[in-house]
Amino acid sequence: MSKPAKAEKAATLKPRLPRGLVDRGPAEIAATHRMLEKIRESFELYGFEAVETPFIEYTEALGKFLPDLDRPNEGVFSFQDDDESWLSLRYDLTAPLARYVAEHFDALPKPYRSYRAGYVFRNEKPGPGRFRQFMQFDADIVGAPTVAADAEICMMAADTLEKVGIGRGDYIVKVNNRKVLDGVMEAIGLGGDDQAGRRLTVLRAIDKLDRLGPDGVRLLLGPGRKDESGDFTKGAGLSDDAIERILRYVSFQAAPTEGGDRLAFWENFFGGWGEVVGSSETGRQGIAELHAIMKLCEAAGYGHDRVRADPSVVRGLEYYTGPVFEAELT
Repeated sequence: MSKPAKAEKAATLKPRLPRGLVDRGPAEIAATHRMLEKIRESFELYGFEAVETPFIEYTEALGKFLPDLDRPNEGVFSFQDDDESWLSLRYDLTAPLARYVAEHFDALPKPYRSYRAGYVFRNEKPGPGRFRQFMQFDADIVGAPTVAADAEICMMAADTLEKVGIGRGDYIVKVNNRKVLDGVMEAIGLGGDDQAGRRLTVLRAIDKLDRLGPDGVRLLLGPGRKDESGDFTKGAGLSDDAIERILRYVSFQAAPTEGGDRLAFWENFFGGWGEVVGSSETGRQGIAELHAIMKLCEAAGYGHDRVRADPSVVRGLEYYTGPVFEAELT
């Protein structure tokens, strides 16, 4: 007598974890809890209030991460509701915040300061250190009229890193402004909608500066680059003068001398950047904003050893339009 079909299927099932996901044990959970509490303490000290949004949003509310209509499950995990509307697991915590603020705009204080923590989900190919489910902890200021809000976020980032146990000197918060990069693009003739593709190629090249160095980036800005495996990446096809102008900008690193006038240093630092953006109004506005951020950080005691301007910081290639920053372990 043969086994029932269900019994046979149950006997062949193997307990296994889906790709790109991990189980967590008690020690990791406890460590994560302690770290999240330190982050909350830091954010609340700066006056941010907690808000919680659900794991699921309407797919159309995901904005920049909205997949193609004929592939609604690409990039995000999506499904259709009983009314045939598409729903998705949140891709990040920013799009849900935008939906929340738009929905409750009149009732929220301005500027609105909130933080959120939770898991987000990416329907992407997993790899080493790249998971389909991971934790994000966001803090946002919505409706602030000046870049003082960006300076405050940079200071809070430095404080928070130290609260979770990363010693001063073991990290740096690097700051740039995409408007300056846009100004550089205009100065070398890559302004306008018709040059959007080449600008993206240039930004991708700049984003690889840490890994490839100036010589590798020079190839990606010019004819292209062949990597160790023999794969060829087509370059942006820029002229030698344009390439040197970009490299002179993104490679510039300097530090105020000990005991020197730090604010005077930043005056000279950004004054020198005026050459690379030429007459671009967008670029000069970016320089002024970045200058203001650094002056505020310096005045508050967050010096070059904690927060510094770094022209190589690009961040989300098609996403950001103003100040950008990232923390790096040294």
